[in-house]
Amino acid sequence: MTVGWGVAGCGWVARDHALPALTATPGAHVVALHDRDPGALARVDADAPAHADLGAFLATPGLDAVYVAVPNAAHREVVEAVAAAGKAVLCEKPLAADVGDARAMVAAARDAGVLLGTAYDQRWHPAHVRLRELVPELGTVTALRIVYCCWLPADWTPDGRPHDNWRVDRARAGGGAAIDLAPHGLDLAGVLLGEDVVELRALLQRRVQDYPVDDGALLSGRTAAGVLVDLHVAFNTPDALPRRRLEVVGTGGMAVAVDTMGQTAGGSLTLHRPDPVDVPFAGDSPFAAQFAAFTAAVAGHAPWPYDADRDLRLHRLLLTALGDAR
Repeated sequence: MTVGWGVAGCGWVARDHALPALTATPGAHVVALHDRDPGALARVDADAPAHADLGAFLATPGLDAVYVAVPNAAHREVVEAVAAAGKAVLCEKPLAADVGDARAMVAAARDAGVLLGTAYDQRWHPAHVRLRELVPELGTVTALRIVYCCWLPADWTPDGRPHDNWRVDRARAGGGAAIDLAPHGLDLAGVLLGEDVVELRALLQRRVQDYPVDDGALLSGRTAAGVLVDLHVAFNTPDALPRRRLEVVGTGGMAVAVDTMGQTAGGSLTLHRPDPVDVPFAGDSPFAAQFAAFTAAVAGHAPWPYDADRDLRLHRLLLTALGDAR
């Protein structure tokens, strides 16, 4: 079975990462594009019909699944429409700008009997897949630490052309650095450890960038079994500096991944026990692996391993912590 994919929301992530990954995914075929901005559609180089109207997009013959990459506050409208049309939907993280919309999206997919997945691409990075295999070798895991930072000024652009940086608009994003970057770390902690964070606190920062949302945050949490989880996320760290690091600490060793948090399959993985040993890993980009897995699930070849109710629980945990910090 070839799965017909549509892309709703044609910003830079869809253009530069999702569409190339989908095009290269065996069994996947891009059949339609949607964005309310004709300019965004014009910047996408894809051999598929482009629609500014959501209804016309969803009526495309052969459409089986939709990747949703519109601004966070618009997720609910698109996901509910996709579910009502009977299509599987892979929605970018965070699920929504607030908990109510996220809850409604999960309910809509369940009621329609369609698959809903959250696009936590870091689950699929080959270094993180390999690290998950190494966790039993670390003894009793005591802590997981993630630094996931970047430089995102108000006038940021991915290509030097005018760009709508909605990620620093509270109304459309739901916040700033914390709601954009922390979901990846929160999800990845559960994937690597095999148990999710159940307690979470946050400190928000507005220190460098000139916009009314947080440009940095520290989040600390704990799993039910007592593993401590620490996340530092930021839009205020220059890209030339070391800014992406993942550590899993145990009584029998420590695994360190450097420059793996991101859209490509690069970086390094080192196992300390106690002497450092470089750990090789190989595989597709996180986007490519993610789309391959979701395509297989839609085609009925393999189950999608991540339950939407679990993603909703993490979303609620994060937004509660961020709300308490404001």
